[in-house]
Amino acid sequence: MVRGSGLLPTEDLDLVPAVVSADLSVLDGQRLFVTGGTGFVGTWLLEALVAHSRRAGTGPEIEDLTRNPEAFRRRAPHLAGAGCVHLTVGDVRDAINPAATPDLVIHAATTASAALDANDPDTMFAIVVEGTERVLDLAAAAGARMLFTSSGAVYGRQPPDRYGSSEDDLPAVDALEGRGAYARGKYLAEEACRSSDVGVVVARLFAFVGPHLPLDSHFAIGNFIRDALDGGPVVVGGDGTPFRSYQYAADLVVWLLALLVRGESGRAYNVGSDEAVDIATLARTVAAEVGNVAVQVNGTADSSRPAERYVPDCSRARTELGLTNSVSLEEAIRRTAAWHRVQDR
Repeated sequence: MVRGSGLLPTEDLDLVPAVVSADLSVLDGQRLFVTGGTGFVGTWLLEALVAHSRRAGTGPEIEDLTRNPEAFRRRAPHLAGAGCVHLTVGDVRDAINPAATPDLVIHAATTASAALDANDPDTMFAIVVEGTERVLDLAAAAGARMLFTSSGAVYGRQPPDRYGSSEDDLPAVDALEGRGAYARGKYLAEEACRSSDVGVVVARLFAFVGPHLPLDSHFAIGNFIRDALDGGPVVVGGDGTPFRSYQYAADLVVWLLALLVRGESGRAYNVGSDEAVDIATLARTVAAEVGNVAVQVNGTADSSRPAERYVPDCSRARTELGLTNSVSLEEAIRRTAAWHRVQDR
């Protein structure tokens, strides 16, 4: 199947202002510079901000740095053509020359490509570390507040007896040897943020589901939804024992906007869901919610080996910023599958 990239459902665009209308109003009239605006996270942010601007008649002026504006115009003409969005050609690894001095910066330009991490780690590392340094230079020159999207990968391997990684669990960088250029790069990029004079809020992103999520990449939930849409079976390549958790993309946007506006500078916040589910159960849930298809688990579980976990502790965001998730995993799966069905027509 060819998966599309069309408009988001109204119910998703309604969720963001319903939860964070006060945070959105803070952005009205502000100049916002965004990197990574054409990726999964950035596209969702642009969708929400453009929708707010159209409904409210006001909002931020958004400058989006992209290497290929024409490709973005073809993929998302409703965003690229919005009056509040301005596309600037450039690579995040190079010196950035914005068209206007920004008040706020969102740095979300990092490919989460497992293939790039494995096959070209030097490029992955450069995108993450050098890119963050260039964006910090921009923010410092502008005197702008900045939101940096880091990753839960900075925690390294999660101890099997710990329900979720908290923001204080950050290991020494040496503990990330062998974990890939992406994890080490995000760790060092956070270090660069902490040592800069810029007011940076760090969002440590975990796993997500929603429209615009690729169904043909290394994301397990995306692959499961693809399998179910194709008629099954939903295939689990391993033994199904690792634990993950998934936040719906509309909730992700709510959290990121709250961090941008109200997060404490110099502080990191986990972003995601702390409701863990093992991969085999996830596959069965997708199979039931999308098409009532079969599930095939290829691996055999080893009871002597503790299950791997990649789950956040979201207490800080909940306690300090009042953030919760509005969309359940089951509903998130249904909405994502329904969106892809529309794109395939």
